[in-house]
Amino acid sequence: MQEDATRADNVIANPRWTTHRGGTSPVVGTAIHDGHAVRPDILRKMRISEDERLREEDPFTGLTIGDLRNRIVFHQSRFEIDLNRPRDGAVYLRPEQAWGIDVWREQPSPAMVAESLAIHDAYYAMLEAYLRDIEEQHGRFVVLDIHSYNHRRTGPAADPTDPEKAPDINIGTHSMDRERWAPVVDAFIDVARSFDFLGRRLDVRENVAFEGRGQQTRFIHERFPENGCAPAVEFKKIFMDEWTGMPDPRAVAALRELVNASVPALERALREVS
Repeated sequence: MQEDATRADNVIANPRWTTHRGGTSPVVGTAIHDGHAVRPDILRKMRISEDERLREEDPFTGLTIGDLRNRIVFHQSRFEIDLNRPRDGAVYLRPEQAWGIDVWREQPSPAMVAESLAIHDAYYAMLEAYLRDIEEQHGRFVVLDIHSYNHRRTGPAADPTDPEKAPDINIGTHSMDRERWAPVVDAFIDVARSFDFLGRRLDVRENVAFEGRGQQTRFIHERFPENGCAPAVEFKKIFMDEWTGMPDPRAVAALRELVNASVPALERALREVS
């Protein structure tokens, strides 16, 4: 019990990310696109506006995992370094890497890019060590790789993306052994579909808007093929105005409650994996 209490208080605040490590659960939450910060030297070279940056980031996703004992939140903007891209594409140097956005007024120097890539390297070294500790204590584990996505790209007053192509929650499973991890993925989907989200049920589907092809889930499934399950969970931005950046506090709180409510089901499901 004393070990669990010590682990529950294990919080490490790195300038680039914050980790929390509790001892009683094998469920981890990450929010690697939550961050908005940019190094001053990089910011001076950017053409992209702060509002445009925010629109493509995943604000408030860190709050949705706030009740998990194990969680990691990244504080830097994806426009400085995108942890969910492979290392050779993790700095957006060309518009085609960034939804057609011309990010730079002046291209960052090779030294600046190298510093950003060093953050990418350090993060993944930290992540592997963090998950090795979880694996050592619990055996198998689940990482809920939380993101969000826009559904009003053509303007704040325009029609949203066709709901058939944009579920409220998209579960990406491309990089995992789907058959092996079926109990875990299906358990999360069942919880999410049955959850009362402000008086309605959510549309939860798999591999529709996204397929979970990001670097973090791929890394976890490659490094922990037997013991790590990392579904990519994409919340449609039904919890905020993607054009103003303003959140709906009730909706954010509801998604936080949903994530926390999934933990017992995920823990049970892990025990069913053969």
